[in-house]
Amino acid sequence: MKRLLIVAHAPSPNTLRLREAAARGARHPDIDDVEVVVKAPLEAGPEDVLACDAILLGTTENLGYMSGALKDFFDRSYYAVLEEKQGLPCALYIRAGHDGTGTRRAVESIVTGLRWKWVQEPLTLRGEWQDGFVDRVEELGLYLAAGLDGGIL
Repeated sequence: MKRLLIVAHAPSPNTLRLREAAARGARHPDIDDVEVVVKAPLEAGPEDVLACDAILLGTTENLGYMSGALKDFFDRSYYAVLEEKQGLPCALYIRAGHDGTGTRRAVESIVTGLRWKWVQEPLTLRGEWQDGFVDRVEELGLYLAAGLDGGIL
């Protein structure tokens, strides 16, 4: 059984909807051999990364940067997983009130240092809230889990 770890900051009802959508997509009934573990960044740590086969990150845009909670997750996990998890398939969604470029750049910099492998371009959900954001994040969760289930990732 493969394990998909979802580490996503959800400080509001809408960002919680996004994290739940990622998990719902990843737990699609057609996916048989993927265990989905969902954690808030302050609850996740290096042991979770070491035990997973792919990771989906979610963050808000905070002052042009990733959430402090996601940064804390990286601070606590970086060196503990650096050597063991190179090539880890990963994806990212950003809930951005503005453009999300600073947030994306910050996460990409850390992921590059970790030598994780992007499975698709980061998904940036810009501007005012749209209910369609939920569908896009659900598809992202499905994509990652299906890739693991099918042996593609």
